[in-house]
Amino acid sequence: MAGSSSDRLTESLKPFFFPRRIAVVGASREKGSIGARVLDCLRSGGFSGSIIPVNPHADVIDGLPAVPSLLAIPNPIDLAVIAVPAHLALSVIDKCAARLVPAVIMIAAGFAETGERGAGIEQELRTKIQQHGLRLIGPNCFGVMNLDPTIRLNATYTPVLPPFGPVSIASDSGGIGATVIMAAQRLNIGISTYVSLGNHVDVTVNDLLEYWEQDVTTQVILLYLETIPDPRRFRQLAERIGRRKPIIALKAGRTTAGQSAAGSHTAALATNDWAVDALFSQCGVIRVSTLEEWLALAMAFSNHRRPAGRRVGILTNSGGAGVLCADSCEKEGLVVPLLPPSVSATLASFLSPLAAPNNPVDVIGLATEEQHAAATETLLGSDALDALIILYLSINVADNDQAAAGIIRGIRAARLAGSRKPVYLCWMAESDRDRHFTVDGEVIPTYHAPDIPALVIRRLLSYEAWREQSVEDVRLPPARELPQLDVSQAKAVCAKALAERGPGWLTTEEVQALLGTVSVPLLGRLTTDPDEAVQAAETIGYPVAVKLASRHILHKTELGTVCLNLTDGQVVREAFHTIKDRLAQAGKLDLMDGVLVQPMVSGGMEMLVGATRDSHFGPLIAVGLGGIHVELLGDVRFGLAPLTNHDVSRMIRNLNGYPLLTGYRGRPAMDVGGLEDVLIRMSYLVEAIPDISQLDLNPIIVLPDSQGCKVVDARVLVQAPFEH
Repeated sequence: MAGSSSDRLTESLKPFFFPRRIAVVGASREKGSIGARVLDCLRSGGFSGSIIPVNPHADVIDGLPAVPSLLAIPNPIDLAVIAVPAHLALSVIDKCAARLVPAVIMIAAGFAETGERGAGIEQELRTKIQQHGLRLIGPNCFGVMNLDPTIRLNATYTPVLPPFGPVSIASDSGGIGATVIMAAQRLNIGISTYVSLGNHVDVTVNDLLEYWEQDVTTQVILLYLETIPDPRRFRQLAERIGRRKPIIALKAGRTTAGQSAAGSHTAALATNDWAVDALFSQCGVIRVSTLEEWLALAMAFSNHRRPAGRRVGILTNSGGAGVLCADSCEKEGLVVPLLPPSVSATLASFLSPLAAPNNPVDVIGLATEEQHAAATETLLGSDALDALIILYLSINVADNDQAAAGIIRGIRAARLAGSRKPVYLCWMAESDRDRHFTVDGEVIPTYHAPDIPALVIRRLLSYEAWREQSVEDVRLPPARELPQLDVSQAKAVCAKALAERGPGWLTTEEVQALLGTVSVPLLGRLTTDPDEAVQAAETIGYPVAVKLASRHILHKTELGTVCLNLTDGQVVREAFHTIKDRLAQAGKLDLMDGVLVQPMVSGGMEMLVGATRDSHFGPLIAVGLGGIHVELLGDVRFGLAPLTNHDVSRMIRNLNGYPLLTGYRGRPAMDVGGLEDVLIRMSYLVEAIPDISQLDLNPIIVLPDSQGCKVVDARVLVQAPFEH
């Protein structure tokens, strides 16, 4: 799985996590300075190696002998932590190179984040790093942690240390990273390694993913991302690594800026955030929207016990909390089943007569330690459930200890009896929020809101379903499996249009030629006068549609230039003149290329298939409900090219309107396989031809099962790749 290049990358990053000797350049006696804080954190964290402060104005710092320069250190240095201003950083890098220091953490700020001058310094830094062959994390970063007990590295400037555990974290934001580290300590989330990437001049999230793939301690990966360098490499790594180690990402920067300038439906609907969603969905990354979700899933995935199904038991001492939790379970697609009579009878035998021995099970607020323990053990022992959510609402602070003890006793007894069902605890005790629950080494995920456990269970189940897909299910179909695919001819059509007119929309004839090369033809015949239109209609056979052909006008219906269900030559002739007159009235007659005469297509479902090219992520393929309502309804799903068989299936089935394709309320089922084939062909087309900037098939009519699809309107924008 890991080739020689991966091995070399892993070796190049090891000095960041397992250094034996660290130089702190910019170490200071000035309390509160970054250099002083980093030095203090290394020492107070219990770093197992040697620390050498570097400061030209001090002989001793915090009891450690200091040296004036890296060049004055006689022995090898594995890692340099640089905490000097940006304008001094470049000379320090030269000294690192001279001393053969393999790894550098540059905490210093003042680079590209500060503007043009800082960006210039950052570019010089990048050049020096490449020239010297050093590895660098930062600049403008918070530092690095490795909490492995054999090293205990805290090369940051926070003294807070969470417990050691299976979670590794990469963060584009030092502040967010510091917040998560402190929260991990409070929530008892075990952390293996933490990296603040800063401006990622050298080491990127992709490098870290590849390192963590081979790191046996890392079992769960958390990412806070503001940008994704090299999305294609990210996709390859995440899909491979995510099958063994879940990747949970909080991506910042949701935006809709730029939509107003779009020239097609697909481009108008697409945003950078849609591209991120598509990327994460295709490679199995679990995306969250808030820090709370991020941490909640970190807790759940750290626990090796996963639900085997959707059946959830709810145990509570408050009926209201139980109802809220049950509502959340239903919202997340989980099942809160009725308990078998034998289980309800067992519960009733030891609970108060005021208790509710159904599901949710309400033990009431006066439940004793023994009742909490017995109820927990009983539900965990039931074959009718796949997971247990325990909700405790503190009514009397004095009761908290006995309730907690009862819950722990019940879990322990169930484990001894062989139950492996996961437990999710919602501890709603305002004066006791930081209580941790550990049963014989098993950390019980603990939350503070009754809706969080249901969300967590649903995400766990979704991840397991993705992970269990075979590689064969998600493969990219070879081009040879797609008959009548002539990409070379498609390239020629686009190249000819660019050479003759430059960037712009293809004519109807060019669109027909282009789509014909991939066997997704645009229906109809282009005509330029009324007689020709009538002749075309008679050849096609009535009824027909007559619509404006123009590479400049997107919304034809708004100008009244689409005429449907025409049944004879006279109305076809009138339709031609009507379209021409309406364009003249709008002052757009010069934009008319002619009219397209098409057969009427009935009995199908109007859909949109499209593509647009994101400057960072590359081609985005879209599918959704089509026709005139596409932007109003916005029921569209995106995928990044190249699309696999699984990608197209997931995109279509995730549409809100998907039931309309499957025979909703007695309607015939539509040819979903034919629609999937069109998506794969469009993916090949835009992947192979970077000149295609935007593409819309809207509407494409999906016909009843096994009858395929018919394109009745299409639009393609071509421009040289550097102009996108």
